[in-house]
Amino acid sequence: MSEETSALPGTNPRELGLLADCESCFGLCCVALPFSASADFAVDKDAGKPCHNLREDFRCSIHQQLRQRGFPGCTVFDCFGAGQKVSQVTFEGRSWREAPGTARQMYAVFPVMRQLHELLWYLAEALALPAAAPVHAELDAALAETDHLTRQPADVLEKVDVAEHRAQVNALLLRASELARAGLKGKERRGADLIGARLKGAGLRAANLRGAYLIGADLRGADLRQADLIGADLRGADLSAADLTGAIFLTQAQVNAAQGDATTRLPASLTRPAHWAERATAPKQGRGPNTARRPRRR
Repeated sequence: MSEETSALPGTNPRELGLLADCESCFGLCCVALPFSASADFAVDKDAGKPCHNLREDFRCSIHQQLRQRGFPGCTVFDCFGAGQKVSQVTFEGRSWREAPGTARQMYAVFPVMRQLHELLWYLAEALALPAAAPVHAELDAALAETDHLTRQPADVLEKVDVAEHRAQVNALLLRASELARAGLKGKERRGADLIGARLKGAGLRAANLRGAYLIGADLRGADLRQADLIGADLRGADLSAADLTGAIFLTQAQVNAAQGDATTRLPASLTRPAHWAERATAPKQGRGPNTARRPRRR
């Protein structure tokens, strides 16, 4: 959803605080979340343990060399603004270093807040779909309820049943998607196993690719206009020359996880990752998409 073309006031990412502001965060993604040594992270790190690259000022000491130093997973992650909300609103600007007693609860609240902010992103985008007008009132109510949840005290947030709330919101998002894609006869590939699939030049306009596994898929030149990509795993997928204009529920994190080039067409709200330009000048290497490990779906 483009900030310049948002259909309703108060529903663009900036107004809803859904754009990450690391300067206002206590490095929560670098502390609260665990990661394992893999192609995405150079080392193991337990939840609640600060990454060894985290500085005293909560900034990353290798931010400009994350991919080169073995931490591409960090460049893919997007908190949807949850970090600064937890840091500055929920805990009123008191960091886990200043008040160690808040650390456990802060780390528990952060992933809850991230999921709620992700839902806000999807709801705001759905409200900007003209064809989804029949469910705009319900979407608006869901957005208001979700935003209300994000402003609750930490002890309330910690106990929020995100799975139940997500299920309720997802039903509305699915209806909005169906309305937006109606009449375009898109393919039904929801949850499909397309790992390493050869889909060069594929006609996937308005396709339902919700939760599809597209890890390492060859999507060069594919037509993905108006495709529903909510939850689709695009890690390592090649989107060179693909057209994702108007793609529904596509996030920056998904784009960051994929590969692309200057000819990839993205929705106006998303930016071209810096590593795409780096890839254009780097020697090509085999990626072995069929050996990719299937992730556990939410």
